[in-house]
Amino acid sequence: MSTLEIKDLKVTVTENEQERLILKGVNLTLKTGETHAIMGPNGTGKSTLSETIMGNPAYHIISGQILLDGENLVKKTVDERARAGLFLAMQYPAEIKGVTNIEFLRAAINARRATDDQIPVTDFLDRLDEKLAVLNMSDSMAERYLNEGFSGGEKKRNEILQLLMIQPKFAILDEIDSGLDIDALQVVAKGVNAMKSPDFGTLMITHYQRLLNYIVPDFVHVMMDGRIVKTGDAQLAHTLEAEGYAGLRDELGLDVPLTDDDVD
Repeated sequence: MSTLEIKDLKVTVTENEQERLILKGVNLTLKTGETHAIMGPNGTGKSTLSETIMGNPAYHIISGQILLDGENLVKKTVDERARAGLFLAMQYPAEIKGVTNIEFLRAAINARRATDDQIPVTDFLDRLDEKLAVLNMSDSMAERYLNEGFSGGEKKRNEILQLLMIQPKFAILDEIDSGLDIDALQVVAKGVNAMKSPDFGTLMITHYQRLLNYIVPDFVHVMMDGRIVKTGDAQLAHTLEAEGYAGLRDELGLDVPLTDDDVD
């Protein structure tokens, strides 16, 4: 069993040449074998948390720790965190012309293996065929340039294909459901559920409960104003879907403006 632990994480970002505090002391513990979901209003820091965990240099850690099996990753680069077992499925995957999916996937897998233990070509191709079938993706997708000309749904499936091929310890899925119709959402969820094992943990970031109908979380966390303010089981997501965030905010006595508040 592996553990990813976020301790009192405070993070700023530079806006208009000034530092703005976004994460104000996030505490969260995930273990392999568990599925976690983070929900919350817009602008509360959910995507900032995912980018910070993965090491995006645009976000500045002013205090706190990101521990993977007890090792602090705060000073580690993105590639070092990936080799350690972290994976981020991005909300807006980049298009990279000139690099095919198949080249990228093989390089990503081998980057996590010793130089004298690279994945054999036949094993790689067998795995690729298997994972393409899980996601109802054609063989031709593997030969296309990475995300170039892909639809939104194709990009999201491609992120999950990378997840299935790389097989990290922990995956962070940043609004993987954004822009997907029901059919595409079900395929993406099928891929994530195929990864479930005692050696794999998931952290999903989403605005909507519908994703959680297909990938049922063990824990649901609510973020407001840069902190996790409440944790519960899957029923908490249903409650939020029915009642919104305003009731929870008022129940907790938080001074947090929401986009659906009445404006005079």
